[in-house]
Amino acid sequence: MTTMGQSHIIHSEAQSRYETTVEGTLAVAEYHRAGDKITFTHTEVPPAIGGRGIAAAIVKFALDDARAKGLRVGSTCWYVTDYIRDHPEYQDLAAS
Repeated sequence: MTTMGQSHIIHSEAQSRYETTVEGTLAVAEYHRAGDKITFTHTEVPPAIGGRGIAAAIVKFALDDARAKGLRVGSTCWYVTDYIRDHPEYQDLAAS
């Protein structure tokens, strides 16, 4: 878990997503896991809480968690794909 101001990012394995609630609004990064590969499928931050770096914080948390667990990372989510491209420190996680 990590703190973002007053909000906490958590890994909700039962729902296959990383999530946080800001001002009563849920933001998520959803994934599918198969073996040692995690594939991010969708990231959503509703407009009411957008523009605050929430998606970036969730994705960073998720990628750090994947690294700690020794997972390879794939993405069909444009946001996660762009995040990895723009942050070279995560490019080694990309599944081939």
